[in-house]
Amino acid sequence: MPSPRFAEDEGFGPTTRKVAGLPTGQRILVVDNDSDYAEALVCRLRRHGHETTRVQQGGTALQSLEDIDLVLLDLELPDLDGLEVCGAIRSVSCLPVIIVTARGTELDRVLGLQAGADDFLVKPYGFRELLARIDAVMRRVHQQPQRVREIQHGPLKIDASSREVSLDGREVGLTRKEFDLLHLLASNPDTVIPRKRLLQQVWGDSWSRRTVDTHVSSLRSKLGDSGWIITVRGVGFKLGSA
Repeated sequence: MPSPRFAEDEGFGPTTRKVAGLPTGQRILVVDNDSDYAEALVCRLRRHGHETTRVQQGGTALQSLEDIDLVLLDLELPDLDGLEVCGAIRSVSCLPVIIVTARGTELDRVLGLQAGADDFLVKPYGFRELLARIDAVMRRVHQQPQRVREIQHGPLKIDASSREVSLDGREVGLTRKEFDLLHLLASNPDTVIPRKRLLQQVWGDSWSRRTVDTHVSSLRSKLGDSGWIITVRGVGFKLGSA
């Protein structure tokens, strides 16, 4: 079965040109397993001035969110369902997500929006419509007041903007992965995060189960109390309190 392509758009043929009033200059992550479709989309977006990166897997996407303005996310991915990826992004970030997929039933749309997507577009679609939706989503984002992304649990303070952690006013020096692990747990208070999700979201799929245990042990040591990270046997971990 051929891959879905763009619907025909007047003025958007092989000599794609920039159109006045359409959005430019966004840093866009395209998450799609269809190489031909994704490369064509990336090429078109770049012609309109966007810095565009493409990945094929959900786990890789979750590792590629730094310095990104917007995510275009397919639901059919080889490692994770796109709805799971969308929910994982939303659990730790306000990054805009537009689902772009061939799965266009009402249920798919409802589940996508419930997972935290900002918009939902069904393949094949008009490229100008995609640009207009990107523009609308980014306009809403820019209209929202910028907030310092800070999480506080009792004496534990986590500043996502500066990537700094303090406990009782004392700075706690963490490695990048230790910070990402702690921030993910703190962003989901009273929620048990499965080991699989921790591995995929913090390290990607190329790391072992022992990696999580090692970093949890190191975090407990640096925080000075094992009660900050609770092990739920057979499931995963959640943030506790000392």
